[in-house]
Amino acid sequence: MGLAARFLEERGFSTVVLSPTHEFHRAVGIPRTAAIEHPYGRPVGQVGDREGQRKVLFEALSVLEKAKGPGEIWHLPFTWPEEPKKTDWQPREMSPLIKYYLEEIKEARRRMGDSRSH
Repeated sequence: MGLAARFLEERGFSTVVLSPTHEFHRAVGIPRTAAIEHPYGRPVGQVGDREGQRKVLFEALSVLEKAKGPGEIWHLPFTWPEEPKKTDWQPREMSPLIKYYLEEIKEARRRMGDSRSH
């Protein structure tokens, strides 16, 4: 998603990426992020919750109006309706895309940890 966003930004299109991994987005330079505290694979909400999904989508799109420029992270005002201890925040099996980029993700997290200590 980040590569597509940067590609479009370079051609004059403003973008926003909806994601539960905003700290990773800051490290790799995603143009604009609408951060949401939802489980992986379900950033717009629960299956079948059309109204809730619509609200998330419109709030994410509003980041395009609010953000002053690339690199900004906006935290959306939504919480997952289940207690975090009862929620499966990640799928049981890692996605092929995450498997492919796992080492880059780990390295970005290590760099973030290093930059926080300075």
